[in-house]
Amino acid sequence: MRKVIFQMLTTLDGFFEGKQREIDWHVVDQEYNDYIWSIFPALDMLLFGRVTYEMMAEFWSSAVALEEDPVTANWMNELPKVVFSRTLRQADWQNTRLIKTDPVAEVKRLKALSGKDMAILGSSDLALPLLEANLIDEYHLFVNPLLLGEGKRLFAGLSHRVHFKLLRTKVFASGLVGLFYQPLTK
Repeated sequence: MRKVIFQMLTTLDGFFEGKQREIDWHVVDQEYNDYIWSIFPALDMLLFGRVTYEMMAEFWSSAVALEEDPVTANWMNELPKVVFSRTLRQADWQNTRLIKTDPVAEVKRLKALSGKDMAILGSSDLALPLLEANLIDEYHLFVNPLLLGEGKRLFAGLSHRVHFKLLRTKVFASGLVGLFYQPLTK
């Protein structure tokens, strides 16, 4: 069965975005990009909530992205994507399908299909119901060496405890620390 991998950049104090949705503090350097490029071959689909989808679509389909980071931009544009939203009217980003129904049911269906793994890049609001339904197989959390003080907390609204097994860690020269977990309920 395909795995769902949730990947998020966060701060030491547990925020994934600032008060105004700013993410300018994310440490994204060549070493981080090398890591991202290493996971591309294991994936054949990206899953997004509306907010992250709109941000990613705007950036990765832009001329700036294609010029500054053509490897990632081409991969992001070509890979099949699913965006979950009840309010989005259409999804125009290349290779994107819009789902307006229950994400839990759709992700269960997608996991049962043959194929490579799927990744949720950001999209904490999408990840929460999938976490509560035990549909996320791995959590890749990248802790930035920063205290933000305020913003949106990762997994805000979680209704129960979830215990994890640490699979591995990766320390980056920038101070970014990758923590790779598997939920113990699997």
